[in-house]
Amino acid sequence: MSKAANTYWVDSRLHAQRVAARPLPSFAPVRDLSRELIGSRAEVRRRGGVIPAWVFFGMIFMATLAFCVTVNVRSRSELSTSAEQYQKISSEIENLRRTNASLGLEIRRLREDPRTIESAARSRLNMIRPNEIVVPIE
Repeated sequence: MSKAANTYWVDSRLHAQRVAARPLPSFAPVRDLSRELIGSRAEVRRRGGVIPAWVFFGMIFMATLAFCVTVNVRSRSELSTSAEQYQKISSEIENLRRTNASLGLEIRRLREDPRTIESAARSRLNMIRPNEIVVPIE
């Protein structure tokens, strides 16, 4: 029932689709159209001309190049800073390893060598042997 009531829509759609019933629009020549949009040569010269496409391409290329150079310089500076920190930390680790080794040797001597034990007791704990006399010097 809705199809029978909607015949106007179908007829108007068919009428709009008929190509032969509509006249083709007439286009102005390209030269006249470009003069309307851009203007005559004298007007273009007066305005300073139209910017060529290669100028925009050059600007985009230069901006991209500047961005790449900036990123490259920044990453190189971060790399050099990281390399310096690595060298500094490596030298600190080596110093700590040497200190650790010397402390390990000192611990081994304090546990095993009787002369080292006696020397440490005399210097650190101010101990003396029973037959010694202490003479304080001021």
